[in-house]
Amino acid sequence: MSEALPPYFNIDPDRALKDLGPSFSTARFSEIAEACARGRGDLASRGLDEAGRKSLRLFSTWEITRYLIPVATPHFRRVLRANPDLPQGRSETEGGAKWFTLDEVLRLRAHFAAEGAKNKEYLPYRPEGLPAKMVAVANFKGGVGKTSTAAHLAMSAALDGYKVLVVDLDSQGSMTSIFGGAVEDEFETVFPLLARHYARHLRQENQRRLDRGDPPIPLDDTLSEALEVKAADLIQKTHWPNIDLIGAQLNLYWSEFQIPVWRMQARSWKLWEALTESLEADGVLDQYDVIFLDTPPALGYLTINGLSAADILLVPMGASFLEFDSTGRFFDMLHSTFASIEEGENIAARALGREELAFEWDAVRAVITRYDGAQQGELAALMQAYLGQVLVPERQDFTALIGQAGEQVSGIYEADYRDFNRETYARGRATFDETYAAFKRLLIGTWRRDELAAREAAE
Repeated sequence: MSEALPPYFNIDPDRALKDLGPSFSTARFSEIAEACARGRGDLASRGLDEAGRKSLRLFSTWEITRYLIPVATPHFRRVLRANPDLPQGRSETEGGAKWFTLDEVLRLRAHFAAEGAKNKEYLPYRPEGLPAKMVAVANFKGGVGKTSTAAHLAMSAALDGYKVLVVDLDSQGSMTSIFGGAVEDEFETVFPLLARHYARHLRQENQRRLDRGDPPIPLDDTLSEALEVKAADLIQKTHWPNIDLIGAQLNLYWSEFQIPVWRMQARSWKLWEALTESLEADGVLDQYDVIFLDTPPALGYLTINGLSAADILLVPMGASFLEFDSTGRFFDMLHSTFASIEEGENIAARALGREELAFEWDAVRAVITRYDGAQQGELAALMQAYLGQVLVPERQDFTALIGQAGEQVSGIYEADYRDFNRETYARGRATFDETYAAFKRLLIGTWRRDELAAREAAE
């Protein structure tokens, strides 16, 4: 019996024409977008409560004593019995396991920190008097797990007891969807903070123009409105008690067109400082411990703002030749972009005797995502050999737990282990726990360096 021909032979033109359907008009794109929006709403609604909001699941005594508060389960129960004013949890069956909200877990952690053994880390390391650390997660190649990595690190940090702000700089708004954010237009994104920064600069520039006898550049309605916006107006609460959000939606992409127009009008405007200085001016860096910036998969103006604001830069990448190659080009473009900004600024700085601009990051690390050890071990080892310390040795394995969480528009830490079993859950979250541990070492190391430097300066 002869083998069948490949499917691309003997395609009948008339049958192909019949299957083709009508040609597309611009209006058809709108129809497809509306269909996707309906589907997205249906999928997202699976994680909503009866009031149409996202809600965070409860945490069992087993989870709390294994992952969140380092005490033995019997001791944990004894402390609750001895302190009836503490959250006591709730049981779904008579005599069943106790379950707690994350708010209650945070209260319990604070109690153990105040009353428990002094040699245990009930609260995560956080030096007093130092600002939040800003962490950008970036790569201009899509599909590398950028948003997933940022979201899971934010959730890990929250479970660890840090107060977290997530800033979505990607107009696709995937991070906003994960945290259940609602964003009506660009004035509920970071856009007005960037516009406000430019408007304030333009006011100063106009005064200089008037002093020279030149006509001022008028502030349009957008800039005038932005001058009234504060970061607090944009920050939303999420279903996580210690994670807040500045969301994004499609109109945020308008920034990529508007920012260069502003830059042409006022060449002296330092656009790369807009996000950092706006958040700092509004006291945001004092209100949170860690701020995660999820950037678009392109090196545009929003990404430049996120990267220049960051203390720590994380670059997710897959263990494949194409992603390794693309990530190398991403680093090359980072060098070209920021070196060009430095060069342009420092020509004037040297002429005027001012301090020269030099971008600096506390730490830059690449992390391998969607890892399959059976198929990608050799390539991952090769990448490690070339990148050295820049590539963290921990790998994010792709597991069934991660896949199911993605289908439910949630993070793995939002998955209920009873939907699997304890062993499957423990294996599934272990890969992200290791990634968070690697990140936390960076976070603590940078804070410690700052703390020692501040102490030395004070002496």
